[in-house]
Amino acid sequence: MEDFIFKTIASSFALLVLYIVIRLVNNIWWRPRSTEKLLRQQGIRGSSYKLFNGDISDMKNSAIKALSKPISLNHKIAPRVTPFILKMVQQHGNVSFYWFGRRPRLIVVDAELTRLILTSKNGHFKKPPRNPLIKILTLGLSSLEGEAWTKRRRVVTSAFQLEKLKAMVPAFSISCHNMIERWEKLVKPNGSFELDVSVEFDVLAGDVIARTAFGSSYQEAKKIFELQKEQAILVNEALSSIYIPGFRFLPTKKNKRRYNLDFQIKAMLRDIIQKKEQVMREGQLKEHDLLSMLLQCRDQNNSLTTEDVIEECKLFYFAGQVTTSNTLAWTLIVLSMHPEWQEKARAEVLEIFGKKAPDFEGINHLKIVSMILYEVLRLYPPVTAIDKYNWCDTRVGNMSIPSGVEVHLPLLLLHYDGNYWEKPEEFNPLRFSEGVSKASKDHIAFYPFGWGPRICPGQNFAFLEAKLALSMILQHFSFMLSPSYAHAPSISITLKPQLGAPIVIRRT
Repeated sequence: MEDFIFKTIASSFALLVLYIVIRLVNNIWWRPRSTEKLLRQQGIRGSSYKLFNGDISDMKNSAIKALSKPISLNHKIAPRVTPFILKMVQQHGNVSFYWFGRRPRLIVVDAELTRLILTSKNGHFKKPPRNPLIKILTLGLSSLEGEAWTKRRRVVTSAFQLEKLKAMVPAFSISCHNMIERWEKLVKPNGSFELDVSVEFDVLAGDVIARTAFGSSYQEAKKIFELQKEQAILVNEALSSIYIPGFRFLPTKKNKRRYNLDFQIKAMLRDIIQKKEQVMREGQLKEHDLLSMLLQCRDQNNSLTTEDVIEECKLFYFAGQVTTSNTLAWTLIVLSMHPEWQEKARAEVLEIFGKKAPDFEGINHLKIVSMILYEVLRLYPPVTAIDKYNWCDTRVGNMSIPSGVEVHLPLLLLHYDGNYWEKPEEFNPLRFSEGVSKASKDHIAFYPFGWGPRICPGQNFAFLEAKLALSMILQHFSFMLSPSYAHAPSISITLKPQLGAPIVIRRT
């Protein structure tokens, strides 16, 4: 009897071990190799599968080498910003693949396929499974899927309706006016002054976000911005690493710092929320900013919790600041490189506004300024790539994408693709004189804010803020690159000047 029990236990244990081995072999060898075979049968080329790490080491080495020194003063930035993906496309074609660990990533540099993937309504393409440590930055709208995303999107989008944007212009103007005043104090009459505009625009964009979304000021929100910048650096590290299950619970130095940052940010946001709730209870709410709208939604239909509101605040504080700040920094850098366009933009601003503060109606008549911003967003998009995850076998165009494949859409490479843009590495705002589709040879190949149902809801907010800020700068100053400027575009979640943006300003 004991022998029988022992043999039964031994057999069960052997079967369990066999099952684990089969699952392991399937996950780390058979399934990846099978997926690779399916892709290659369609004529899609790419790197061969390597156990465990895939191409991660090559990706990191390429990035380290590319970022080790600045580049010459031109707009050929892809070799520095996305060297590994560029190499894969050059070697294997505009539709190719590489390996992030044991997961294949399908690179798609094709305007029509990109559009189909971003506008897909079958729900097959979703946010990729990611290292849980990335979620610490925000669990807001950008991280949601399905019905939860639909409900939250409706609330957030309502904050950026045309009439609400129009009502935000005075707040934009106050923030811009404060920056202009600060700059004027730095520049002596008939003199000049060097400043790092990337830092200046961080303050400006932060102040705008604080005023329009939370009814506060940059000084109140300054600590949140600083902590989120540090958190973003840690998240950027996690983005390029394979996650080992359970690692987030280990008390490593960086893990402890991640959770401490998150605790501090949430505590500060709770304080802002409590102050806003007090104002709402006392009936003293004068303007309906994003935070008050989120709180009203929470109280009216219980579709949001206080934690949800905090996550949306984290997202808007981060995304709302860095996108506009970086876009303005790149715009001043580019207009310093192309002073003839700086003069054309200044002439247009002075013709429409003179020295008066820009207003909403006049801003909508800024054609040259708009074309310049479009061209800067083409050359230096805030988000250089979008990743999707295919949950089941899906057909896109003539291509069959197996389940479990990530789709990598390198928007930067699409913005520089000669199939869609005339002389793509040249700065030429006139290409947008007849609209976006005409600029890209009647294709949709311009994706600075994404596309489809998940296009950035704050894009009009960012564009309006950028036009107003640039107009006021052009009214009061001319500018040129400092001799100390080093051209070093790099990705830290968004595309930014790695070594800052020192600009010499002079009063006009």
